[in-house]
Amino acid sequence: MRVMNRHALLALCLALSALPAGAQSFRVQCPATTPLHPNGSTVDPAHPGLVKCQHVGGGDGYATMGDGHQIYLFAFSPLSGLRDIEAGLPGTQTADTFLGGYSGPNYSALGTAAANAAATPSNGAVTEPAGIMDMGVLAGNAPAPLMAIDEDDELFLTLSNPGMIMRPDLFEQHTVHFHGYPNASSFFDGVPDASVAINIAGSFTYYYTAPDAGTYFWHCHITPPEHLQMGMVGQLYVRPRQDRLGPADDLGAALLAANRKAAVDPSATGRSCSDILCTGQTPLPVGASATTGATGVTGGARYAYNDGDGSTRYDVEYPIQMMGFDPNFHYVGMTFNPESFAEMKDKYPLLNGRGYPDTVNPGAITTVSADGVARPAQPLPSLITIDKTAGQTRALLRLSMLSVTEHVTVGTIGLPMRVIAQNARLLRDLAGGDTTFLTNSITMGGGESTDVILDVGDPRYQPGQTFFLYSTNLDHLSNDAENFGGMMTEIRIQ
Repeated sequence: MRVMNRHALLALCLALSALPAGAQSFRVQCPATTPLHPNGSTVDPAHPGLVKCQHVGGGDGYATMGDGHQIYLFAFSPLSGLRDIEAGLPGTQTADTFLGGYSGPNYSALGTAAANAAATPSNGAVTEPAGIMDMGVLAGNAPAPLMAIDEDDELFLTLSNPGMIMRPDLFEQHTVHFHGYPNASSFFDGVPDASVAINIAGSFTYYYTAPDAGTYFWHCHITPPEHLQMGMVGQLYVRPRQDRLGPADDLGAALLAANRKAAVDPSATGRSCSDILCTGQTPLPVGASATTGATGVTGGARYAYNDGDGSTRYDVEYPIQMMGFDPNFHYVGMTFNPESFAEMKDKYPLLNGRGYPDTVNPGAITTVSADGVARPAQPLPSLITIDKTAGQTRALLRLSMLSVTEHVTVGTIGLPMRVIAQNARLLRDLAGGDTTFLTNSITMGGGESTDVILDVGDPRYQPGQTFFLYSTNLDHLSNDAENFGGMMTEIRIQ
């Protein structure tokens, strides 16, 4: 997880404790209800979507790579949804779960079975200043904590800045920028030139209404080439309205009725009706259910996009953040020396912060922190499993890439990928025609995302077979000086 300097940590905690009460500005916001969602976390057909919340911290520390080498990082840490994040799930919670709080016996004990068993509930938010400092400086993740919301949700995302422990000379600000989000409010866009930046010992709550379904990602926008390279990048995805459709649902009529109600009742909030689900096309594909929870829609069919015809249906999904580290850049950054941006070269190409074979490890490598607790810095595995014996045939891969140095090509052999969307946009032409395509390789640059479906429904794909998803850039199949590792994982049919 993270190895912290005891003296620097103690000095920072004492400095914060010496501040007057009004100066300790950690504040976490998550309303139980809003005008847009008067029932908050309760499903209400008249007000689609729910209130969702998440809390993250920004700090620094170390993570252990698959070859045993420790990399110094800047990192976002999970401060809510702790058990879900440790299990490789999104840390986004409904408001009622978030407000339930984290009641573990020790905020820093994430990763220990005893703490998880004692925490009731364990998925809520860490909101006390002591806990924010503890978890915020000792529990950073690479990639950053996973986020997931549904269309029509409201998301309240709080970022707390506990400071840089290994670099006490730095007074680094941090922000959250949702990359690729359409029509984002500049105030909540995380670009410090047009919004705000969060100082040490401060918090800020970003507000978003969920945009179109798709795969996005988020990162710190303070000196982006540095903070992205140092590890402050994570994935976000938005599930489509189509997941909530029942056999008799007419989403278009429901949304238009809400608009008409809003015209005569100012307390009602209307919704626009502009996607393919509102065109009157029948029959619409039946979704999973109208009930969503902290980890998403359960039961029934799930879809990557509002396709109107079920073509983006999937049985299991895997978010995969393509990333990498330049150990020399990180070492220089740790030793108080100026960094060379022109010579930056990723020598640790990673999937979800891991190199092969650590990518297929169901657990996570841990690093002992200064308090003696071992924590996983990379809790998100990238092993792709499709269980045909359980009726699974289609896997959705949410690939995102935010390298600041180069393009990367990933490929498969023997199992083609159907590319259904690029940069959070379903592949359709202006007439609505299907423009998805089959391929064995995808090239992505920094700032791009691609959604692909792996379909093993054909009888030639049998349980027991293993395929590989890997980078065809040969220098990306190693961990720095080691001739193994890198950007590769396995696709297992069970």
